Amino acid sequence: MSKVKQRYQCTACGAISSKWSGQCADCGEWNTLEESLVAPASTTNSATAAATNARYGGYAGGSGITNASDVAMVEQARIGTGLTELDRVLGGGLVSGSVTLLGGDPGIGKSTLLIQSLAHLSLQHRVLYITGEESLQQVTLRARRLGLPEQNLRLLAETQVEAILSHASQEKPDVMVIDSIQTMYTELLSSAPGAVAQVRESAARLVRYAKQTGTSIFLVGHVTKEGALAGPRVLEHMVDTVLYFEGDPGSRYRVIRAVKNRFGAVNELGVFAMDESGLKAVKNPSAIFLSRHPEPVSGSVIMVTREGTRPMLVEAQALVDTSHSGSPRRVSLGLEQNRLSMLLAVLHRHAGIAMFDQDVYVNVVGGVRISETAADLPVLLAALSSFRTRPLPSDLVVFGEVGLAGEVRPVANGEERLQESVKHGFKRAIVPAGNTPKKAIKGLHVDGIHRLHEALDLLD
Repeated sequence: MSKVKQRYQCTACGAISSKWSGQCADCGEWNTLEESLVAPASTTNSATAAATNARYGGYAGGSGITNASDVAMVEQARIGTGLTELDRVLGGGLVSGSVTLLGGDPGIGKSTLLIQSLAHLSLQHRVLYITGEESLQQVTLRARRLGLPEQNLRLLAETQVEAILSHASQEKPDVMVIDSIQTMYTELLSSAPGAVAQVRESAARLVRYAKQTGTSIFLVGHVTKEGALAGPRVLEHMVDTVLYFEGDPGSRYRVIRAVKNRFGAVNELGVFAMDESGLKAVKNPSAIFLSRHPEPVSGSVIMVTREGTRPMLVEAQALVDTSHSGSPRRVSLGLEQNRLSMLLAVLHRHAGIAMFDQDVYVNVVGGVRISETAADLPVLLAALSSFRTRPLPSDLVVFGEVGLAGEVRPVANGEERLQESVKHGFKRAIVPAGNTPKKAIKGLHVDGIHRLHEALDLLD
């Protein structure tokens, strides 16, 4: 068996050293040397890669150059997880041999979601839940508290990757959960669990096992205080799907978002409600994100956003108040703060409404994070409504992108957004002229605009 060698590579300049030191000898940067492995190629690994490639239709590589017309298309079978919203985010269910990375804040419900899915899958498939953070008693207690079937729910408390793969080779699970990847380590490296090299190498070995055996693997990942997945960025490139669990831990609603998916649409959104029996799928997310005030209030507007493959109605709220400091505040929750500052500048330049002496706070109800530009026009109208203390009509929906020249640009799937608003009883819409439907929609009056000032004129 070929001996595995260790080396240290500088993340700043790429220089390679046989020993670790605090400072890179080539570029002079401090604490940039990271441990990595150098393993000579072996005929066994080549044979394994060739077999895997044949099994998965060229997915793992190793078959040489092939014409695209000669590649046999094999339909990927999907495994239902028992949670419809999770299946939606995954693209229809789990794919054999796929690796999914699930990240989120502590206490958001990652372990609860996966133990529910495994308990459902255990009724028809072989499953294995590997915990590196909790004891077997803690995991079992959670399953019993949620009322989940335990008979075929297989558990393992282990953090060494070699031992995990040994147990998995004997158990041969169809679905496996690693909770969490930051607690795993390989004996080939001397660094502590959670180190960049340990996370990268441990994930690489688990991904290789998934592709060779067809096991679907969930990796639970910690997040930093900025909300990004902790560990090396290459971790997200190694896996097939990256999911983020979002939401306020104090709220009963949770949102799971796909930011990468090789087997489905990205930016797909799944909504769950947390109760004493675990996470429940929310079939009509628009209903929970609409406040439905008993009387019209200023600073509130309903917008139609599209996350993944479905439109969704959410409420955007704005509060504009006189600033008592030299630098007015611009605070946004659920929206990009820099874009808010830019939109306020457009409002001043092209509509003559100045808020340079006002504090502006913007929030998306329900803890949803909006990443698309269709929220531009609703945000400006909500801020203007609060600034003038003039409520907008309660049956009005708005969407549209606002450019720096004051133009209102169309967004994708405009007619589908309008149809969704009609289902919830809205009777009026202000949208970009490019999104005006060719045929009138029954029960909905649509105003198409080209410029920002036209939207303000409609509300005066």
